[in-house]
Amino acid sequence: MLLYGRMFLSMAISLFTSREILRILGVEDFGVYNVVGGVIAMFSFINASMSGATSRFLTYELGKDSGDGTLKKTFASALLVHCMIALAIVILAETVGLWLLLNKLVIPEGSRFAAMVVYQLSIVSAAIGITQVPYNATLIAHERLDLFAYIDMGNLLLKLVILYILLVLPFNKLIVYAVLVFVVSFGTAIFYRWTAYRLFPEVRAKLTYEPAIVKPMLSYSGWDLYGNMSVTARTTGIQLVLNMFFGPVLNAAAGVASQVQTAVMAFANNITTALKPQIIKSYAAQDYGRTFSLICNGSNLIFALLLFLSLPLIANIDFVLGLWLHEVPDWTTQLTVCTLIFNIFAGMSIVAVTGCHACGHIKRPSLINGSMYLMVVPLTYVCFRWFDGTPVLPYIFNFCTIAIGCLSNAYTCSIHIPSFSFMAYFRRVFAKCMFVAAVCCGIVYIVKLISPFDSWVLFFELSVLSCLATGTLGWCFLCSPSIRKSIVSFVKRKIVH
Repeated sequence: MLLYGRMFLSMAISLFTSREILRILGVEDFGVYNVVGGVIAMFSFINASMSGATSRFLTYELGKDSGDGTLKKTFASALLVHCMIALAIVILAETVGLWLLLNKLVIPEGSRFAAMVVYQLSIVSAAIGITQVPYNATLIAHERLDLFAYIDMGNLLLKLVILYILLVLPFNKLIVYAVLVFVVSFGTAIFYRWTAYRLFPEVRAKLTYEPAIVKPMLSYSGWDLYGNMSVTARTTGIQLVLNMFFGPVLNAAAGVASQVQTAVMAFANNITTALKPQIIKSYAAQDYGRTFSLICNGSNLIFALLLFLSLPLIANIDFVLGLWLHEVPDWTTQLTVCTLIFNIFAGMSIVAVTGCHACGHIKRPSLINGSMYLMVVPLTYVCFRWFDGTPVLPYIFNFCTIAIGCLSNAYTCSIHIPSFSFMAYFRRVFAKCMFVAAVCCGIVYIVKLISPFDSWVLFFELSVLSCLATGTLGWCFLCSPSIRKSIVSFVKRKIVH
């Protein structure tokens, strides 16, 4: 509940500040900021692999509750490895990344110095973020989600301060914005570290290298490396290819779509943040029936939530974007719809792949999913280069691959987790979710075609209808009897007290 309190505040502030920053920076500078940051993100796959390993091993040790000091050694070893990763990424960014920035990206002449400042600050932010991972993983492993809520609420308010300073300072707006974002992210990281150091004894351990811990962690992250590299290559590669063929204006449209995607997906992230430790701990305790139940119920809940939030936006996308933004970049509507559809499948896939992480068998999902993700970029390039493809194509490829990947992850779980049945998952989760989505979308589409209203009246009509349809069908088909009973019981207790 604390995470969702933070989330409503986060979405309101993020959508407001995104609109104003786009207006203040202008479409071109906003596009430059997104594509330059994407160059650093290109190297983040190395850190993403170790991040997943760190979170899994810390949570697993808590689930085992061995009490032999392994938890401290795990944290210390993970922090040392992340420091080494940070150094490697700084070297890559200052060589390969810098060459790419100076020679391959389309950046307006007047924005080149500002782009360089943004790039260097992004490198430092990335290094800080990499070494921050073990601290955040510790907070999540201990399920201190309230701390995330409190700290991030303060971080959100600072975004409003950034907006005000951006308005009053007379300097280059792109440089000022990059500096202010860096200062806030740096301060937030320091506060997270201080909080973790004060609360959890394992964080106070000295840096150490424990081969017995580091080797399995590196082996685990090594298999995960390919999958994370593929995700990063797909995401950053699409941004770079869009820049090469359509210029920074298209990157601005992609940036707006990404803002909407992030705001909506954050609701699901709250569930997965709370769910992941439970799945891993239940597997570590060999409670396989509960592991399967958590994966199925979590997938259905995330799908229902994302459909509930996304369908009103998709049905009213032109009206919403026109109301939100002062200037809507070309192709923003289409890219936003595609990212919202991608979100729905991505939420389900995240829950399924958590089961793979819990049992430690990630070779198969990494190879299968990663190979599909990698194909998106060259396929996009070919479509743009020789077939005059539209900017929507890579986003269509994205949600096709993530849907297939979700089923592949569930099948991997069925191989390695006792009591996990792929066919039961398909019936209880995937088939029901597709049925609910098809019926809800069909209802909203038909009403939109025959409705005599427009503007605000149509917006409210479609929003209320889509929410009612999603809520009713989700309650009937996606909530198990035990979940419905728990929700009714929870509501009754709150009403009585």
